[in-house]
Amino acid sequence: MKKTALFFVALSAFALSASCGRSDRGGVHGVKHVVVVGFDGLAGNVLDKLDMPTLQTMVAEGAWTAGARSMRPSSSACNWASMYMGVGPEMHGFNTWGSRKPDFPSEELGKNGIFPTILTVLRDHDPDMDICAMYEWDVQGDLIDSKAATFHKHIPMGESRSKDITDAFTAYLAANKPEFSMVIYDSPDVEGHKHGWGSEPYMDRMRELDAHLARIVDATKQAGMYDRTIFMIVSDHGGTGTGHGGTTMDEMEAPLIFFGRGVKRGHEIEASVMRYDTAPTIAYIFGAATPDAWRGKAIKEIFE
Repeated sequence: MKKTALFFVALSAFALSASCGRSDRGGVHGVKHVVVVGFDGLAGNVLDKLDMPTLQTMVAEGAWTAGARSMRPSSSACNWASMYMGVGPEMHGFNTWGSRKPDFPSEELGKNGIFPTILTVLRDHDPDMDICAMYEWDVQGDLIDSKAATFHKHIPMGESRSKDITDAFTAYLAANKPEFSMVIYDSPDVEGHKHGWGSEPYMDRMRELDAHLARIVDATKQAGMYDRTIFMIVSDHGGTGTGHGGTTMDEMEAPLIFFGRGVKRGHEIEASVMRYDTAPTIAYIFGAATPDAWRGKAIKEIFE
């Protein structure tokens, strides 16, 4: 009798534990791939003005916000780091525009000697996961935990105006069908600093980048990935005049867009969204446990 009672107690405890773990970690049914496309310096206040058919289709048929808020300062390395690391600069330590290493000690270090990133989390979750990262700004390689990637490469914009990186990225999708992949363009930040945020060259560059985005979407279709993929469009900050780094909303707000399997259609995100909510949302999609040190939270309202 005692053995029977103990068996049912243990069984109930196991079931409760499994249920709680699953609800905390999520896992979006039917999703096998996440493709992240980043546009450095894409401001939230231009989202509805962009001549970008592919991106606007993702907005119309996906979940989005134009007001995901940056960390301070509203500059690149500290916000890309926050996006990958699930915390702000106060904890990860990357606090200046081009930080390649923490400006002050990170609150925690993972096994690869860097504050745990989404790549760290996904590698721990599935040691066999194919994780690909390509980027035009070389500092990105110091922020992602590149040792956790299956493949990563710096491919500068150069004279090809991003054709080289899009060629390489779409070829990798076709050959490997990675579960997690990310490609981060260095525009329109380049055009913003040279000509001004929202200027004609800035908007023209975004029109060019929409063709690159369309190629990436088409590559997932050709690879047989599309129907099981969530696409994420991310940015680190906006800008004003020819700069950023301050606390105006033009500088602090940038879009965050989700599109694909399991994502609500035509849904404007109601929750307050910070840059560091990006990594926990990716972890939630895959059902991966997140570090206790992370402070961001998954944006669960975007899922059907």
